[in-house]
Amino acid sequence: MKKFVVRYGAMRYLGVVECDDEAARGLFHGVKIVVRTARGLEVATVLCETNDEKIAQIPNLTDPPTFARRVDESDEYELQKIKAGEKDDFERCSKIIRRMKIAMTLVRVERVFGGERVVVYYVADGRVDFRELVRALAAEFQTRVEMKQIGVRDETKLLADVGDCGREVCCNSYLVAMPPVSMKMAKLQKATLDPTKVSGRCGRLKCCLRYEYDFYNELQNASPAIGETVATPDGRGKVVALELFAQRVVVELEDGGRQSFEVAELDRRRRSRRRDDSPNDGEIGETCPNERRFKRRFQPRGGENGAQEPRRDEPQTFDDAEN
Repeated sequence: MKKFVVRYGAMRYLGVVECDDEAARGLFHGVKIVVRTARGLEVATVLCETNDEKIAQIPNLTDPPTFARRVDESDEYELQKIKAGEKDDFERCSKIIRRMKIAMTLVRVERVFGGERVVVYYVADGRVDFRELVRALAAEFQTRVEMKQIGVRDETKLLADVGDCGREVCCNSYLVAMPPVSMKMAKLQKATLDPTKVSGRCGRLKCCLRYEYDFYNELQNASPAIGETVATPDGRGKVVALELFAQRVVVELEDGGRQSFEVAELDRRRRSRRRDDSPNDGEIGETCPNERRFKRRFQPRGGENGAQEPRRDEPQTFDDAEN
């Protein structure tokens, strides 16, 4: 038995199918097959052959679909018929929603290949009571209706085509799960903080900000912090700027002037630190520029020996991950 990773459905689900050597002959990337899933008969696209070791590394796999057959001419004709009727299905569903005055935004209507069900994707604020709507849609389409509420990222996954980079949007091409993205990633990579430029088609932070974040984070951990005193070939000085990607730092020397050095040229004789350590985590004996402000913020109101609890009202930041 051979195993293949396949993709199917409007939401581009991933699954693994097994088939014997005879059925697997001629199966390669891009070949379409008919599989049976929990939703019914569906047309899937073969991505690659796989094994148990590789399967364990694939996230968000659905229940294993069952191989039915290869797509033949009659299946191709049925696929074209379903695709041609998508616009009509959408209009019929949208008309019923407007008539019933339900507060929801219709995104897409997917008709499963085997005709077992129709999946309605929608966006709404909070929960929606669609029991009457489901009955009306079931009578309209004469099949089982499944309502699926999605978010704005999934809406883009269903509708978007090309991103700002000029290529097909990642969520509609290969991404399986939407990675968490925060403004901290944009700041670390020195990207512009203009919301209109760091936001994708969905209006949220671009997923591509996540791709190189781990690499930039490694470079940051290997570099001295801004404000840290280091020893250079031209004497001691304070780090005033970082060029993470080039692995260079700008140092303000004690005898005046600024000069750029490679990180490897600096004297690394300092204790190891983490970016989430306390602000005064530089070289022993040096004072962090923010140390006094840090102490004032967390100083107990009654003094060092006061009975009151320290203040916890830190200012709001923009480093929270967006969903």
